[in-house]
Amino acid sequence: MEKEKSQVKLLEKMGFGGLSASSNIVFNFKSLYYLTFLKMVLNIPVAWAGIIVTIGTIWDAINDPLIGYWSVNHKFKSGEKIRPLTKIFAIPWGITVILMFANFNLSQNMTIILCILIYLVFEAFYTFLCIPYNSMATLASNVDSDRRSINAFRSIGGMVGTVIGALAVPAIVKAMGGFKNSSIFTAEDAPAVFRTSIIMACVAVVGCMFHYFTSKERIHQQDDNEDHIGFLDTFKMLFSIKSWVMNMLFILCYGIASALVMNEINDYAAYIYGNSSIVTPVLGVYVLCAVVGSIFIGKIDEKYGRSKTMIFSAAIQIIGKIPFIIYPESMVSIMINAATCAFGIQGAFVLFNTNRNNVADIVEFKFKRRIDSMVATCDNLITKLAEAVAIWMMTLSLDIAGYDSALGIAQTAATKSTICALLGWVPAVVCIAMGYFAYKCHIQDEYKAEQAKFLNK
Repeated sequence: MEKEKSQVKLLEKMGFGGLSASSNIVFNFKSLYYLTFLKMVLNIPVAWAGIIVTIGTIWDAINDPLIGYWSVNHKFKSGEKIRPLTKIFAIPWGITVILMFANFNLSQNMTIILCILIYLVFEAFYTFLCIPYNSMATLASNVDSDRRSINAFRSIGGMVGTVIGALAVPAIVKAMGGFKNSSIFTAEDAPAVFRTSIIMACVAVVGCMFHYFTSKERIHQQDDNEDHIGFLDTFKMLFSIKSWVMNMLFILCYGIASALVMNEINDYAAYIYGNSSIVTPVLGVYVLCAVVGSIFIGKIDEKYGRSKTMIFSAAIQIIGKIPFIIYPESMVSIMINAATCAFGIQGAFVLFNTNRNNVADIVEFKFKRRIDSMVATCDNLITKLAEAVAIWMMTLSLDIAGYDSALGIAQTAATKSTICALLGWVPAVVCIAMGYFAYKCHIQDEYKAEQAKFLNK
């Protein structure tokens, strides 16, 4: 495959960042507040709240390869395979965001059933949007420096979305008439939360449209073979690539570590410190270090290579958790934990996404077919399975420890120890596994070897 010159300009990179920001506004708004909404507004027991999210996430994992497979064998009239999905599903997805934060005032059983159904539709639409979100970096350019830059913009955009989802939402809810008597969601805040979800959905749709109108599919399959690819054949292609397998396992660890941080920081602030306001400075440090990680990880990758840089992203997270494990109630410890976690996690995000781009090329080198959407949706599958595992682990362990929302900040000692473990030694163990899979992932060597075979044919 002839190597193309860089064609990705700043506006297009900003479009990638805009899509990442908009989807992360919704994703992090949901991650940080949906469980709280279920527990505090809809009065759903914590165990059932965890089951709702887990069912939706497992469904999302199941539909990922199905929708990705459909996309592999589908082409739009424009000749594009990926980009139009952003335009088609932006508004439907926004509508489901609004429905997720609606209080229909039904019985508890009916509320649980309705929440599950809405969540299933939400995740299906999100999968369709994830295909362009994760695949377009591969199709925009075949130059690694372009792809790293795009993924850095996506990472920074994701952090902007995280800030809006985590920090701006309480202010918006308050402006909408909520938080009159408490800083925690209650049934009285339901109308304000619902109005806030409308604003969040609108912002998400605008971000999707910004990406659609600024992006372009430049990389097309070199071979004109458009024969239908069998479902199992796509997996045979992927499993023949050792680096893809290692990258998937690396993503699994990344997803668990990331989900634990984003879902437990509010519990840590509320029940360990008894003051939710500390979330602001902690997330501020997190965002700052995440941006630094997104910017500099590419330079480290260029100098030391992908595998070593992936190991570094895992190692820095492990080192940063040591003070927190020893002194979990120290503000300095939680700040160090947040800073190193952010740098490592966002660095890993840039790296495994660039790996994904390389895998799509390797598939073409070996099989003369591009299956970008399948590569992307399989990565989505493992990410969402990781989230499901993390949510299930978190809610089950808190339930066993005796968590009771009615107790407020007066939670049991077991509950508090569990919260600290979910932010300390549990993700540390996950990051050790993450480092091992990074050590086994030799994506750049495999890429060069398959490219040489392709060019010599």
